[in-house]
Amino acid sequence: QVYKGLDIITNKVSPQEQRLCRHHMISFVDPLVSNYTVVDFRDKAHIEDIFARDKIPIIVGGTNYYIESLLWKVLINTKEKASTALGPVSDRKVELEQLDGAELHRRLSQVDPEMAAKLHPHDKRKVARSLQVFEETGIPHSEILHQQQEEEGGGPLGGPLKYPHSCILWLHADQAALDQRLEKRVDDMLAAGLLEELRDFHRRYNQEKVAENRQDYQHGIFQSIGFKEFHEYLISEGNCSPETSALLLQKGIQALKQVTKRYARRQNKWVRNRFLRRPGPNVPPVYGLEVSDHSRWEEDVLKPALEIVESFIKGREPPAEPVRMEYDVNENKRSHRVCELCDRVIIGDREWAAHTRSKSHLHHLKKRRKLQAASRAAETKGDSEVAEPSGEDSRLPL
Repeated sequence: QVYKGLDIITNKVSPQEQRLCRHHMISFVDPLVSNYTVVDFRDKAHIEDIFARDKIPIIVGGTNYYIESLLWKVLINTKEKASTALGPVSDRKVELEQLDGAELHRRLSQVDPEMAAKLHPHDKRKVARSLQVFEETGIPHSEILHQQQEEEGGGPLGGPLKYPHSCILWLHADQAALDQRLEKRVDDMLAAGLLEELRDFHRRYNQEKVAENRQDYQHGIFQSIGFKEFHEYLISEGNCSPETSALLLQKGIQALKQVTKRYARRQNKWVRNRFLRRPGPNVPPVYGLEVSDHSRWEEDVLKPALEIVESFIKGREPPAEPVRMEYDVNENKRSHRVCELCDRVIIGDREWAAHTRSKSHLHHLKKRRKLQAASRAAETKGDSEVAEPSGEDSRLPL
């Protein structure tokens, strides 16, 4: 939503709603800028300025990674040093991502073996970021993270909480109701003119890149859900039969619905793993608000939310109990294991536990046990054949 235009695909709040209260961080970045980062977002949010005006900032999301960057000290800024260089500054991370993943991981292993052990070799973006941090600061990424974590109030997931009187309102819904609502949202976006918006943007900005095979769905506005899903339809429109075009359009619509539902699941998983299970004392309370039934918005969401916020403002204990979730203080989210059976690198204790229970791992395990049993049977048969006496030697002890 930080990018100018493209209001439908980015699901921007309507101009009418924006007039009800002052909105920030909407429609101010040129959509052709590809190196806008979460660090830029954090620096421009100016939460302190809102407090200075005696106002309460309400962070609405969205992308929980960006919310986390505002609440905790978890980011590393490398742009200040880079900006002192003469001439135009290239995005080193984007340059690094062009390299082979194995080569990137090998380079990181040389300068920061601890960080390399925590990152999956296939995760090019994170590996490239760690290399960028080292190149632009001269300090290993892992060392900077340790410094953050060791600050007062820090923990395994980063530095301390920046605003101690924060609270999180988590709107969640029954999965079936949520899926149905997300599918309807896609239909509403199409009815509001999504295809026209995408066609116009493709014609003005992306057509030339596609022709030169330089389209990039990994950076900038093109990461938004909807661009990649309609890629085939947009590049073939007018160059194929109406039947083929209609099929590609339906394929894009179904893909958009599917990836939207998948993203919503990831958002809920982030809340559980990064907010509710976050170790350490400096974690804002998370209050769950049930939004499965729209007709009960006033009773289930608005009224309790206002009571919770008013309690915080007046220094009272909120009437609602925050959501609590058990977490293992000894869990290592960055442990490094290699499953030789599946030929896979697994990062994190929970991911390893999930992998060992997965169908693919159990299938390989069953297959190996069969081979081992067959091998033992063959060895036993061979031994018995060697040991079996015959004829005149039958009197000899075995």
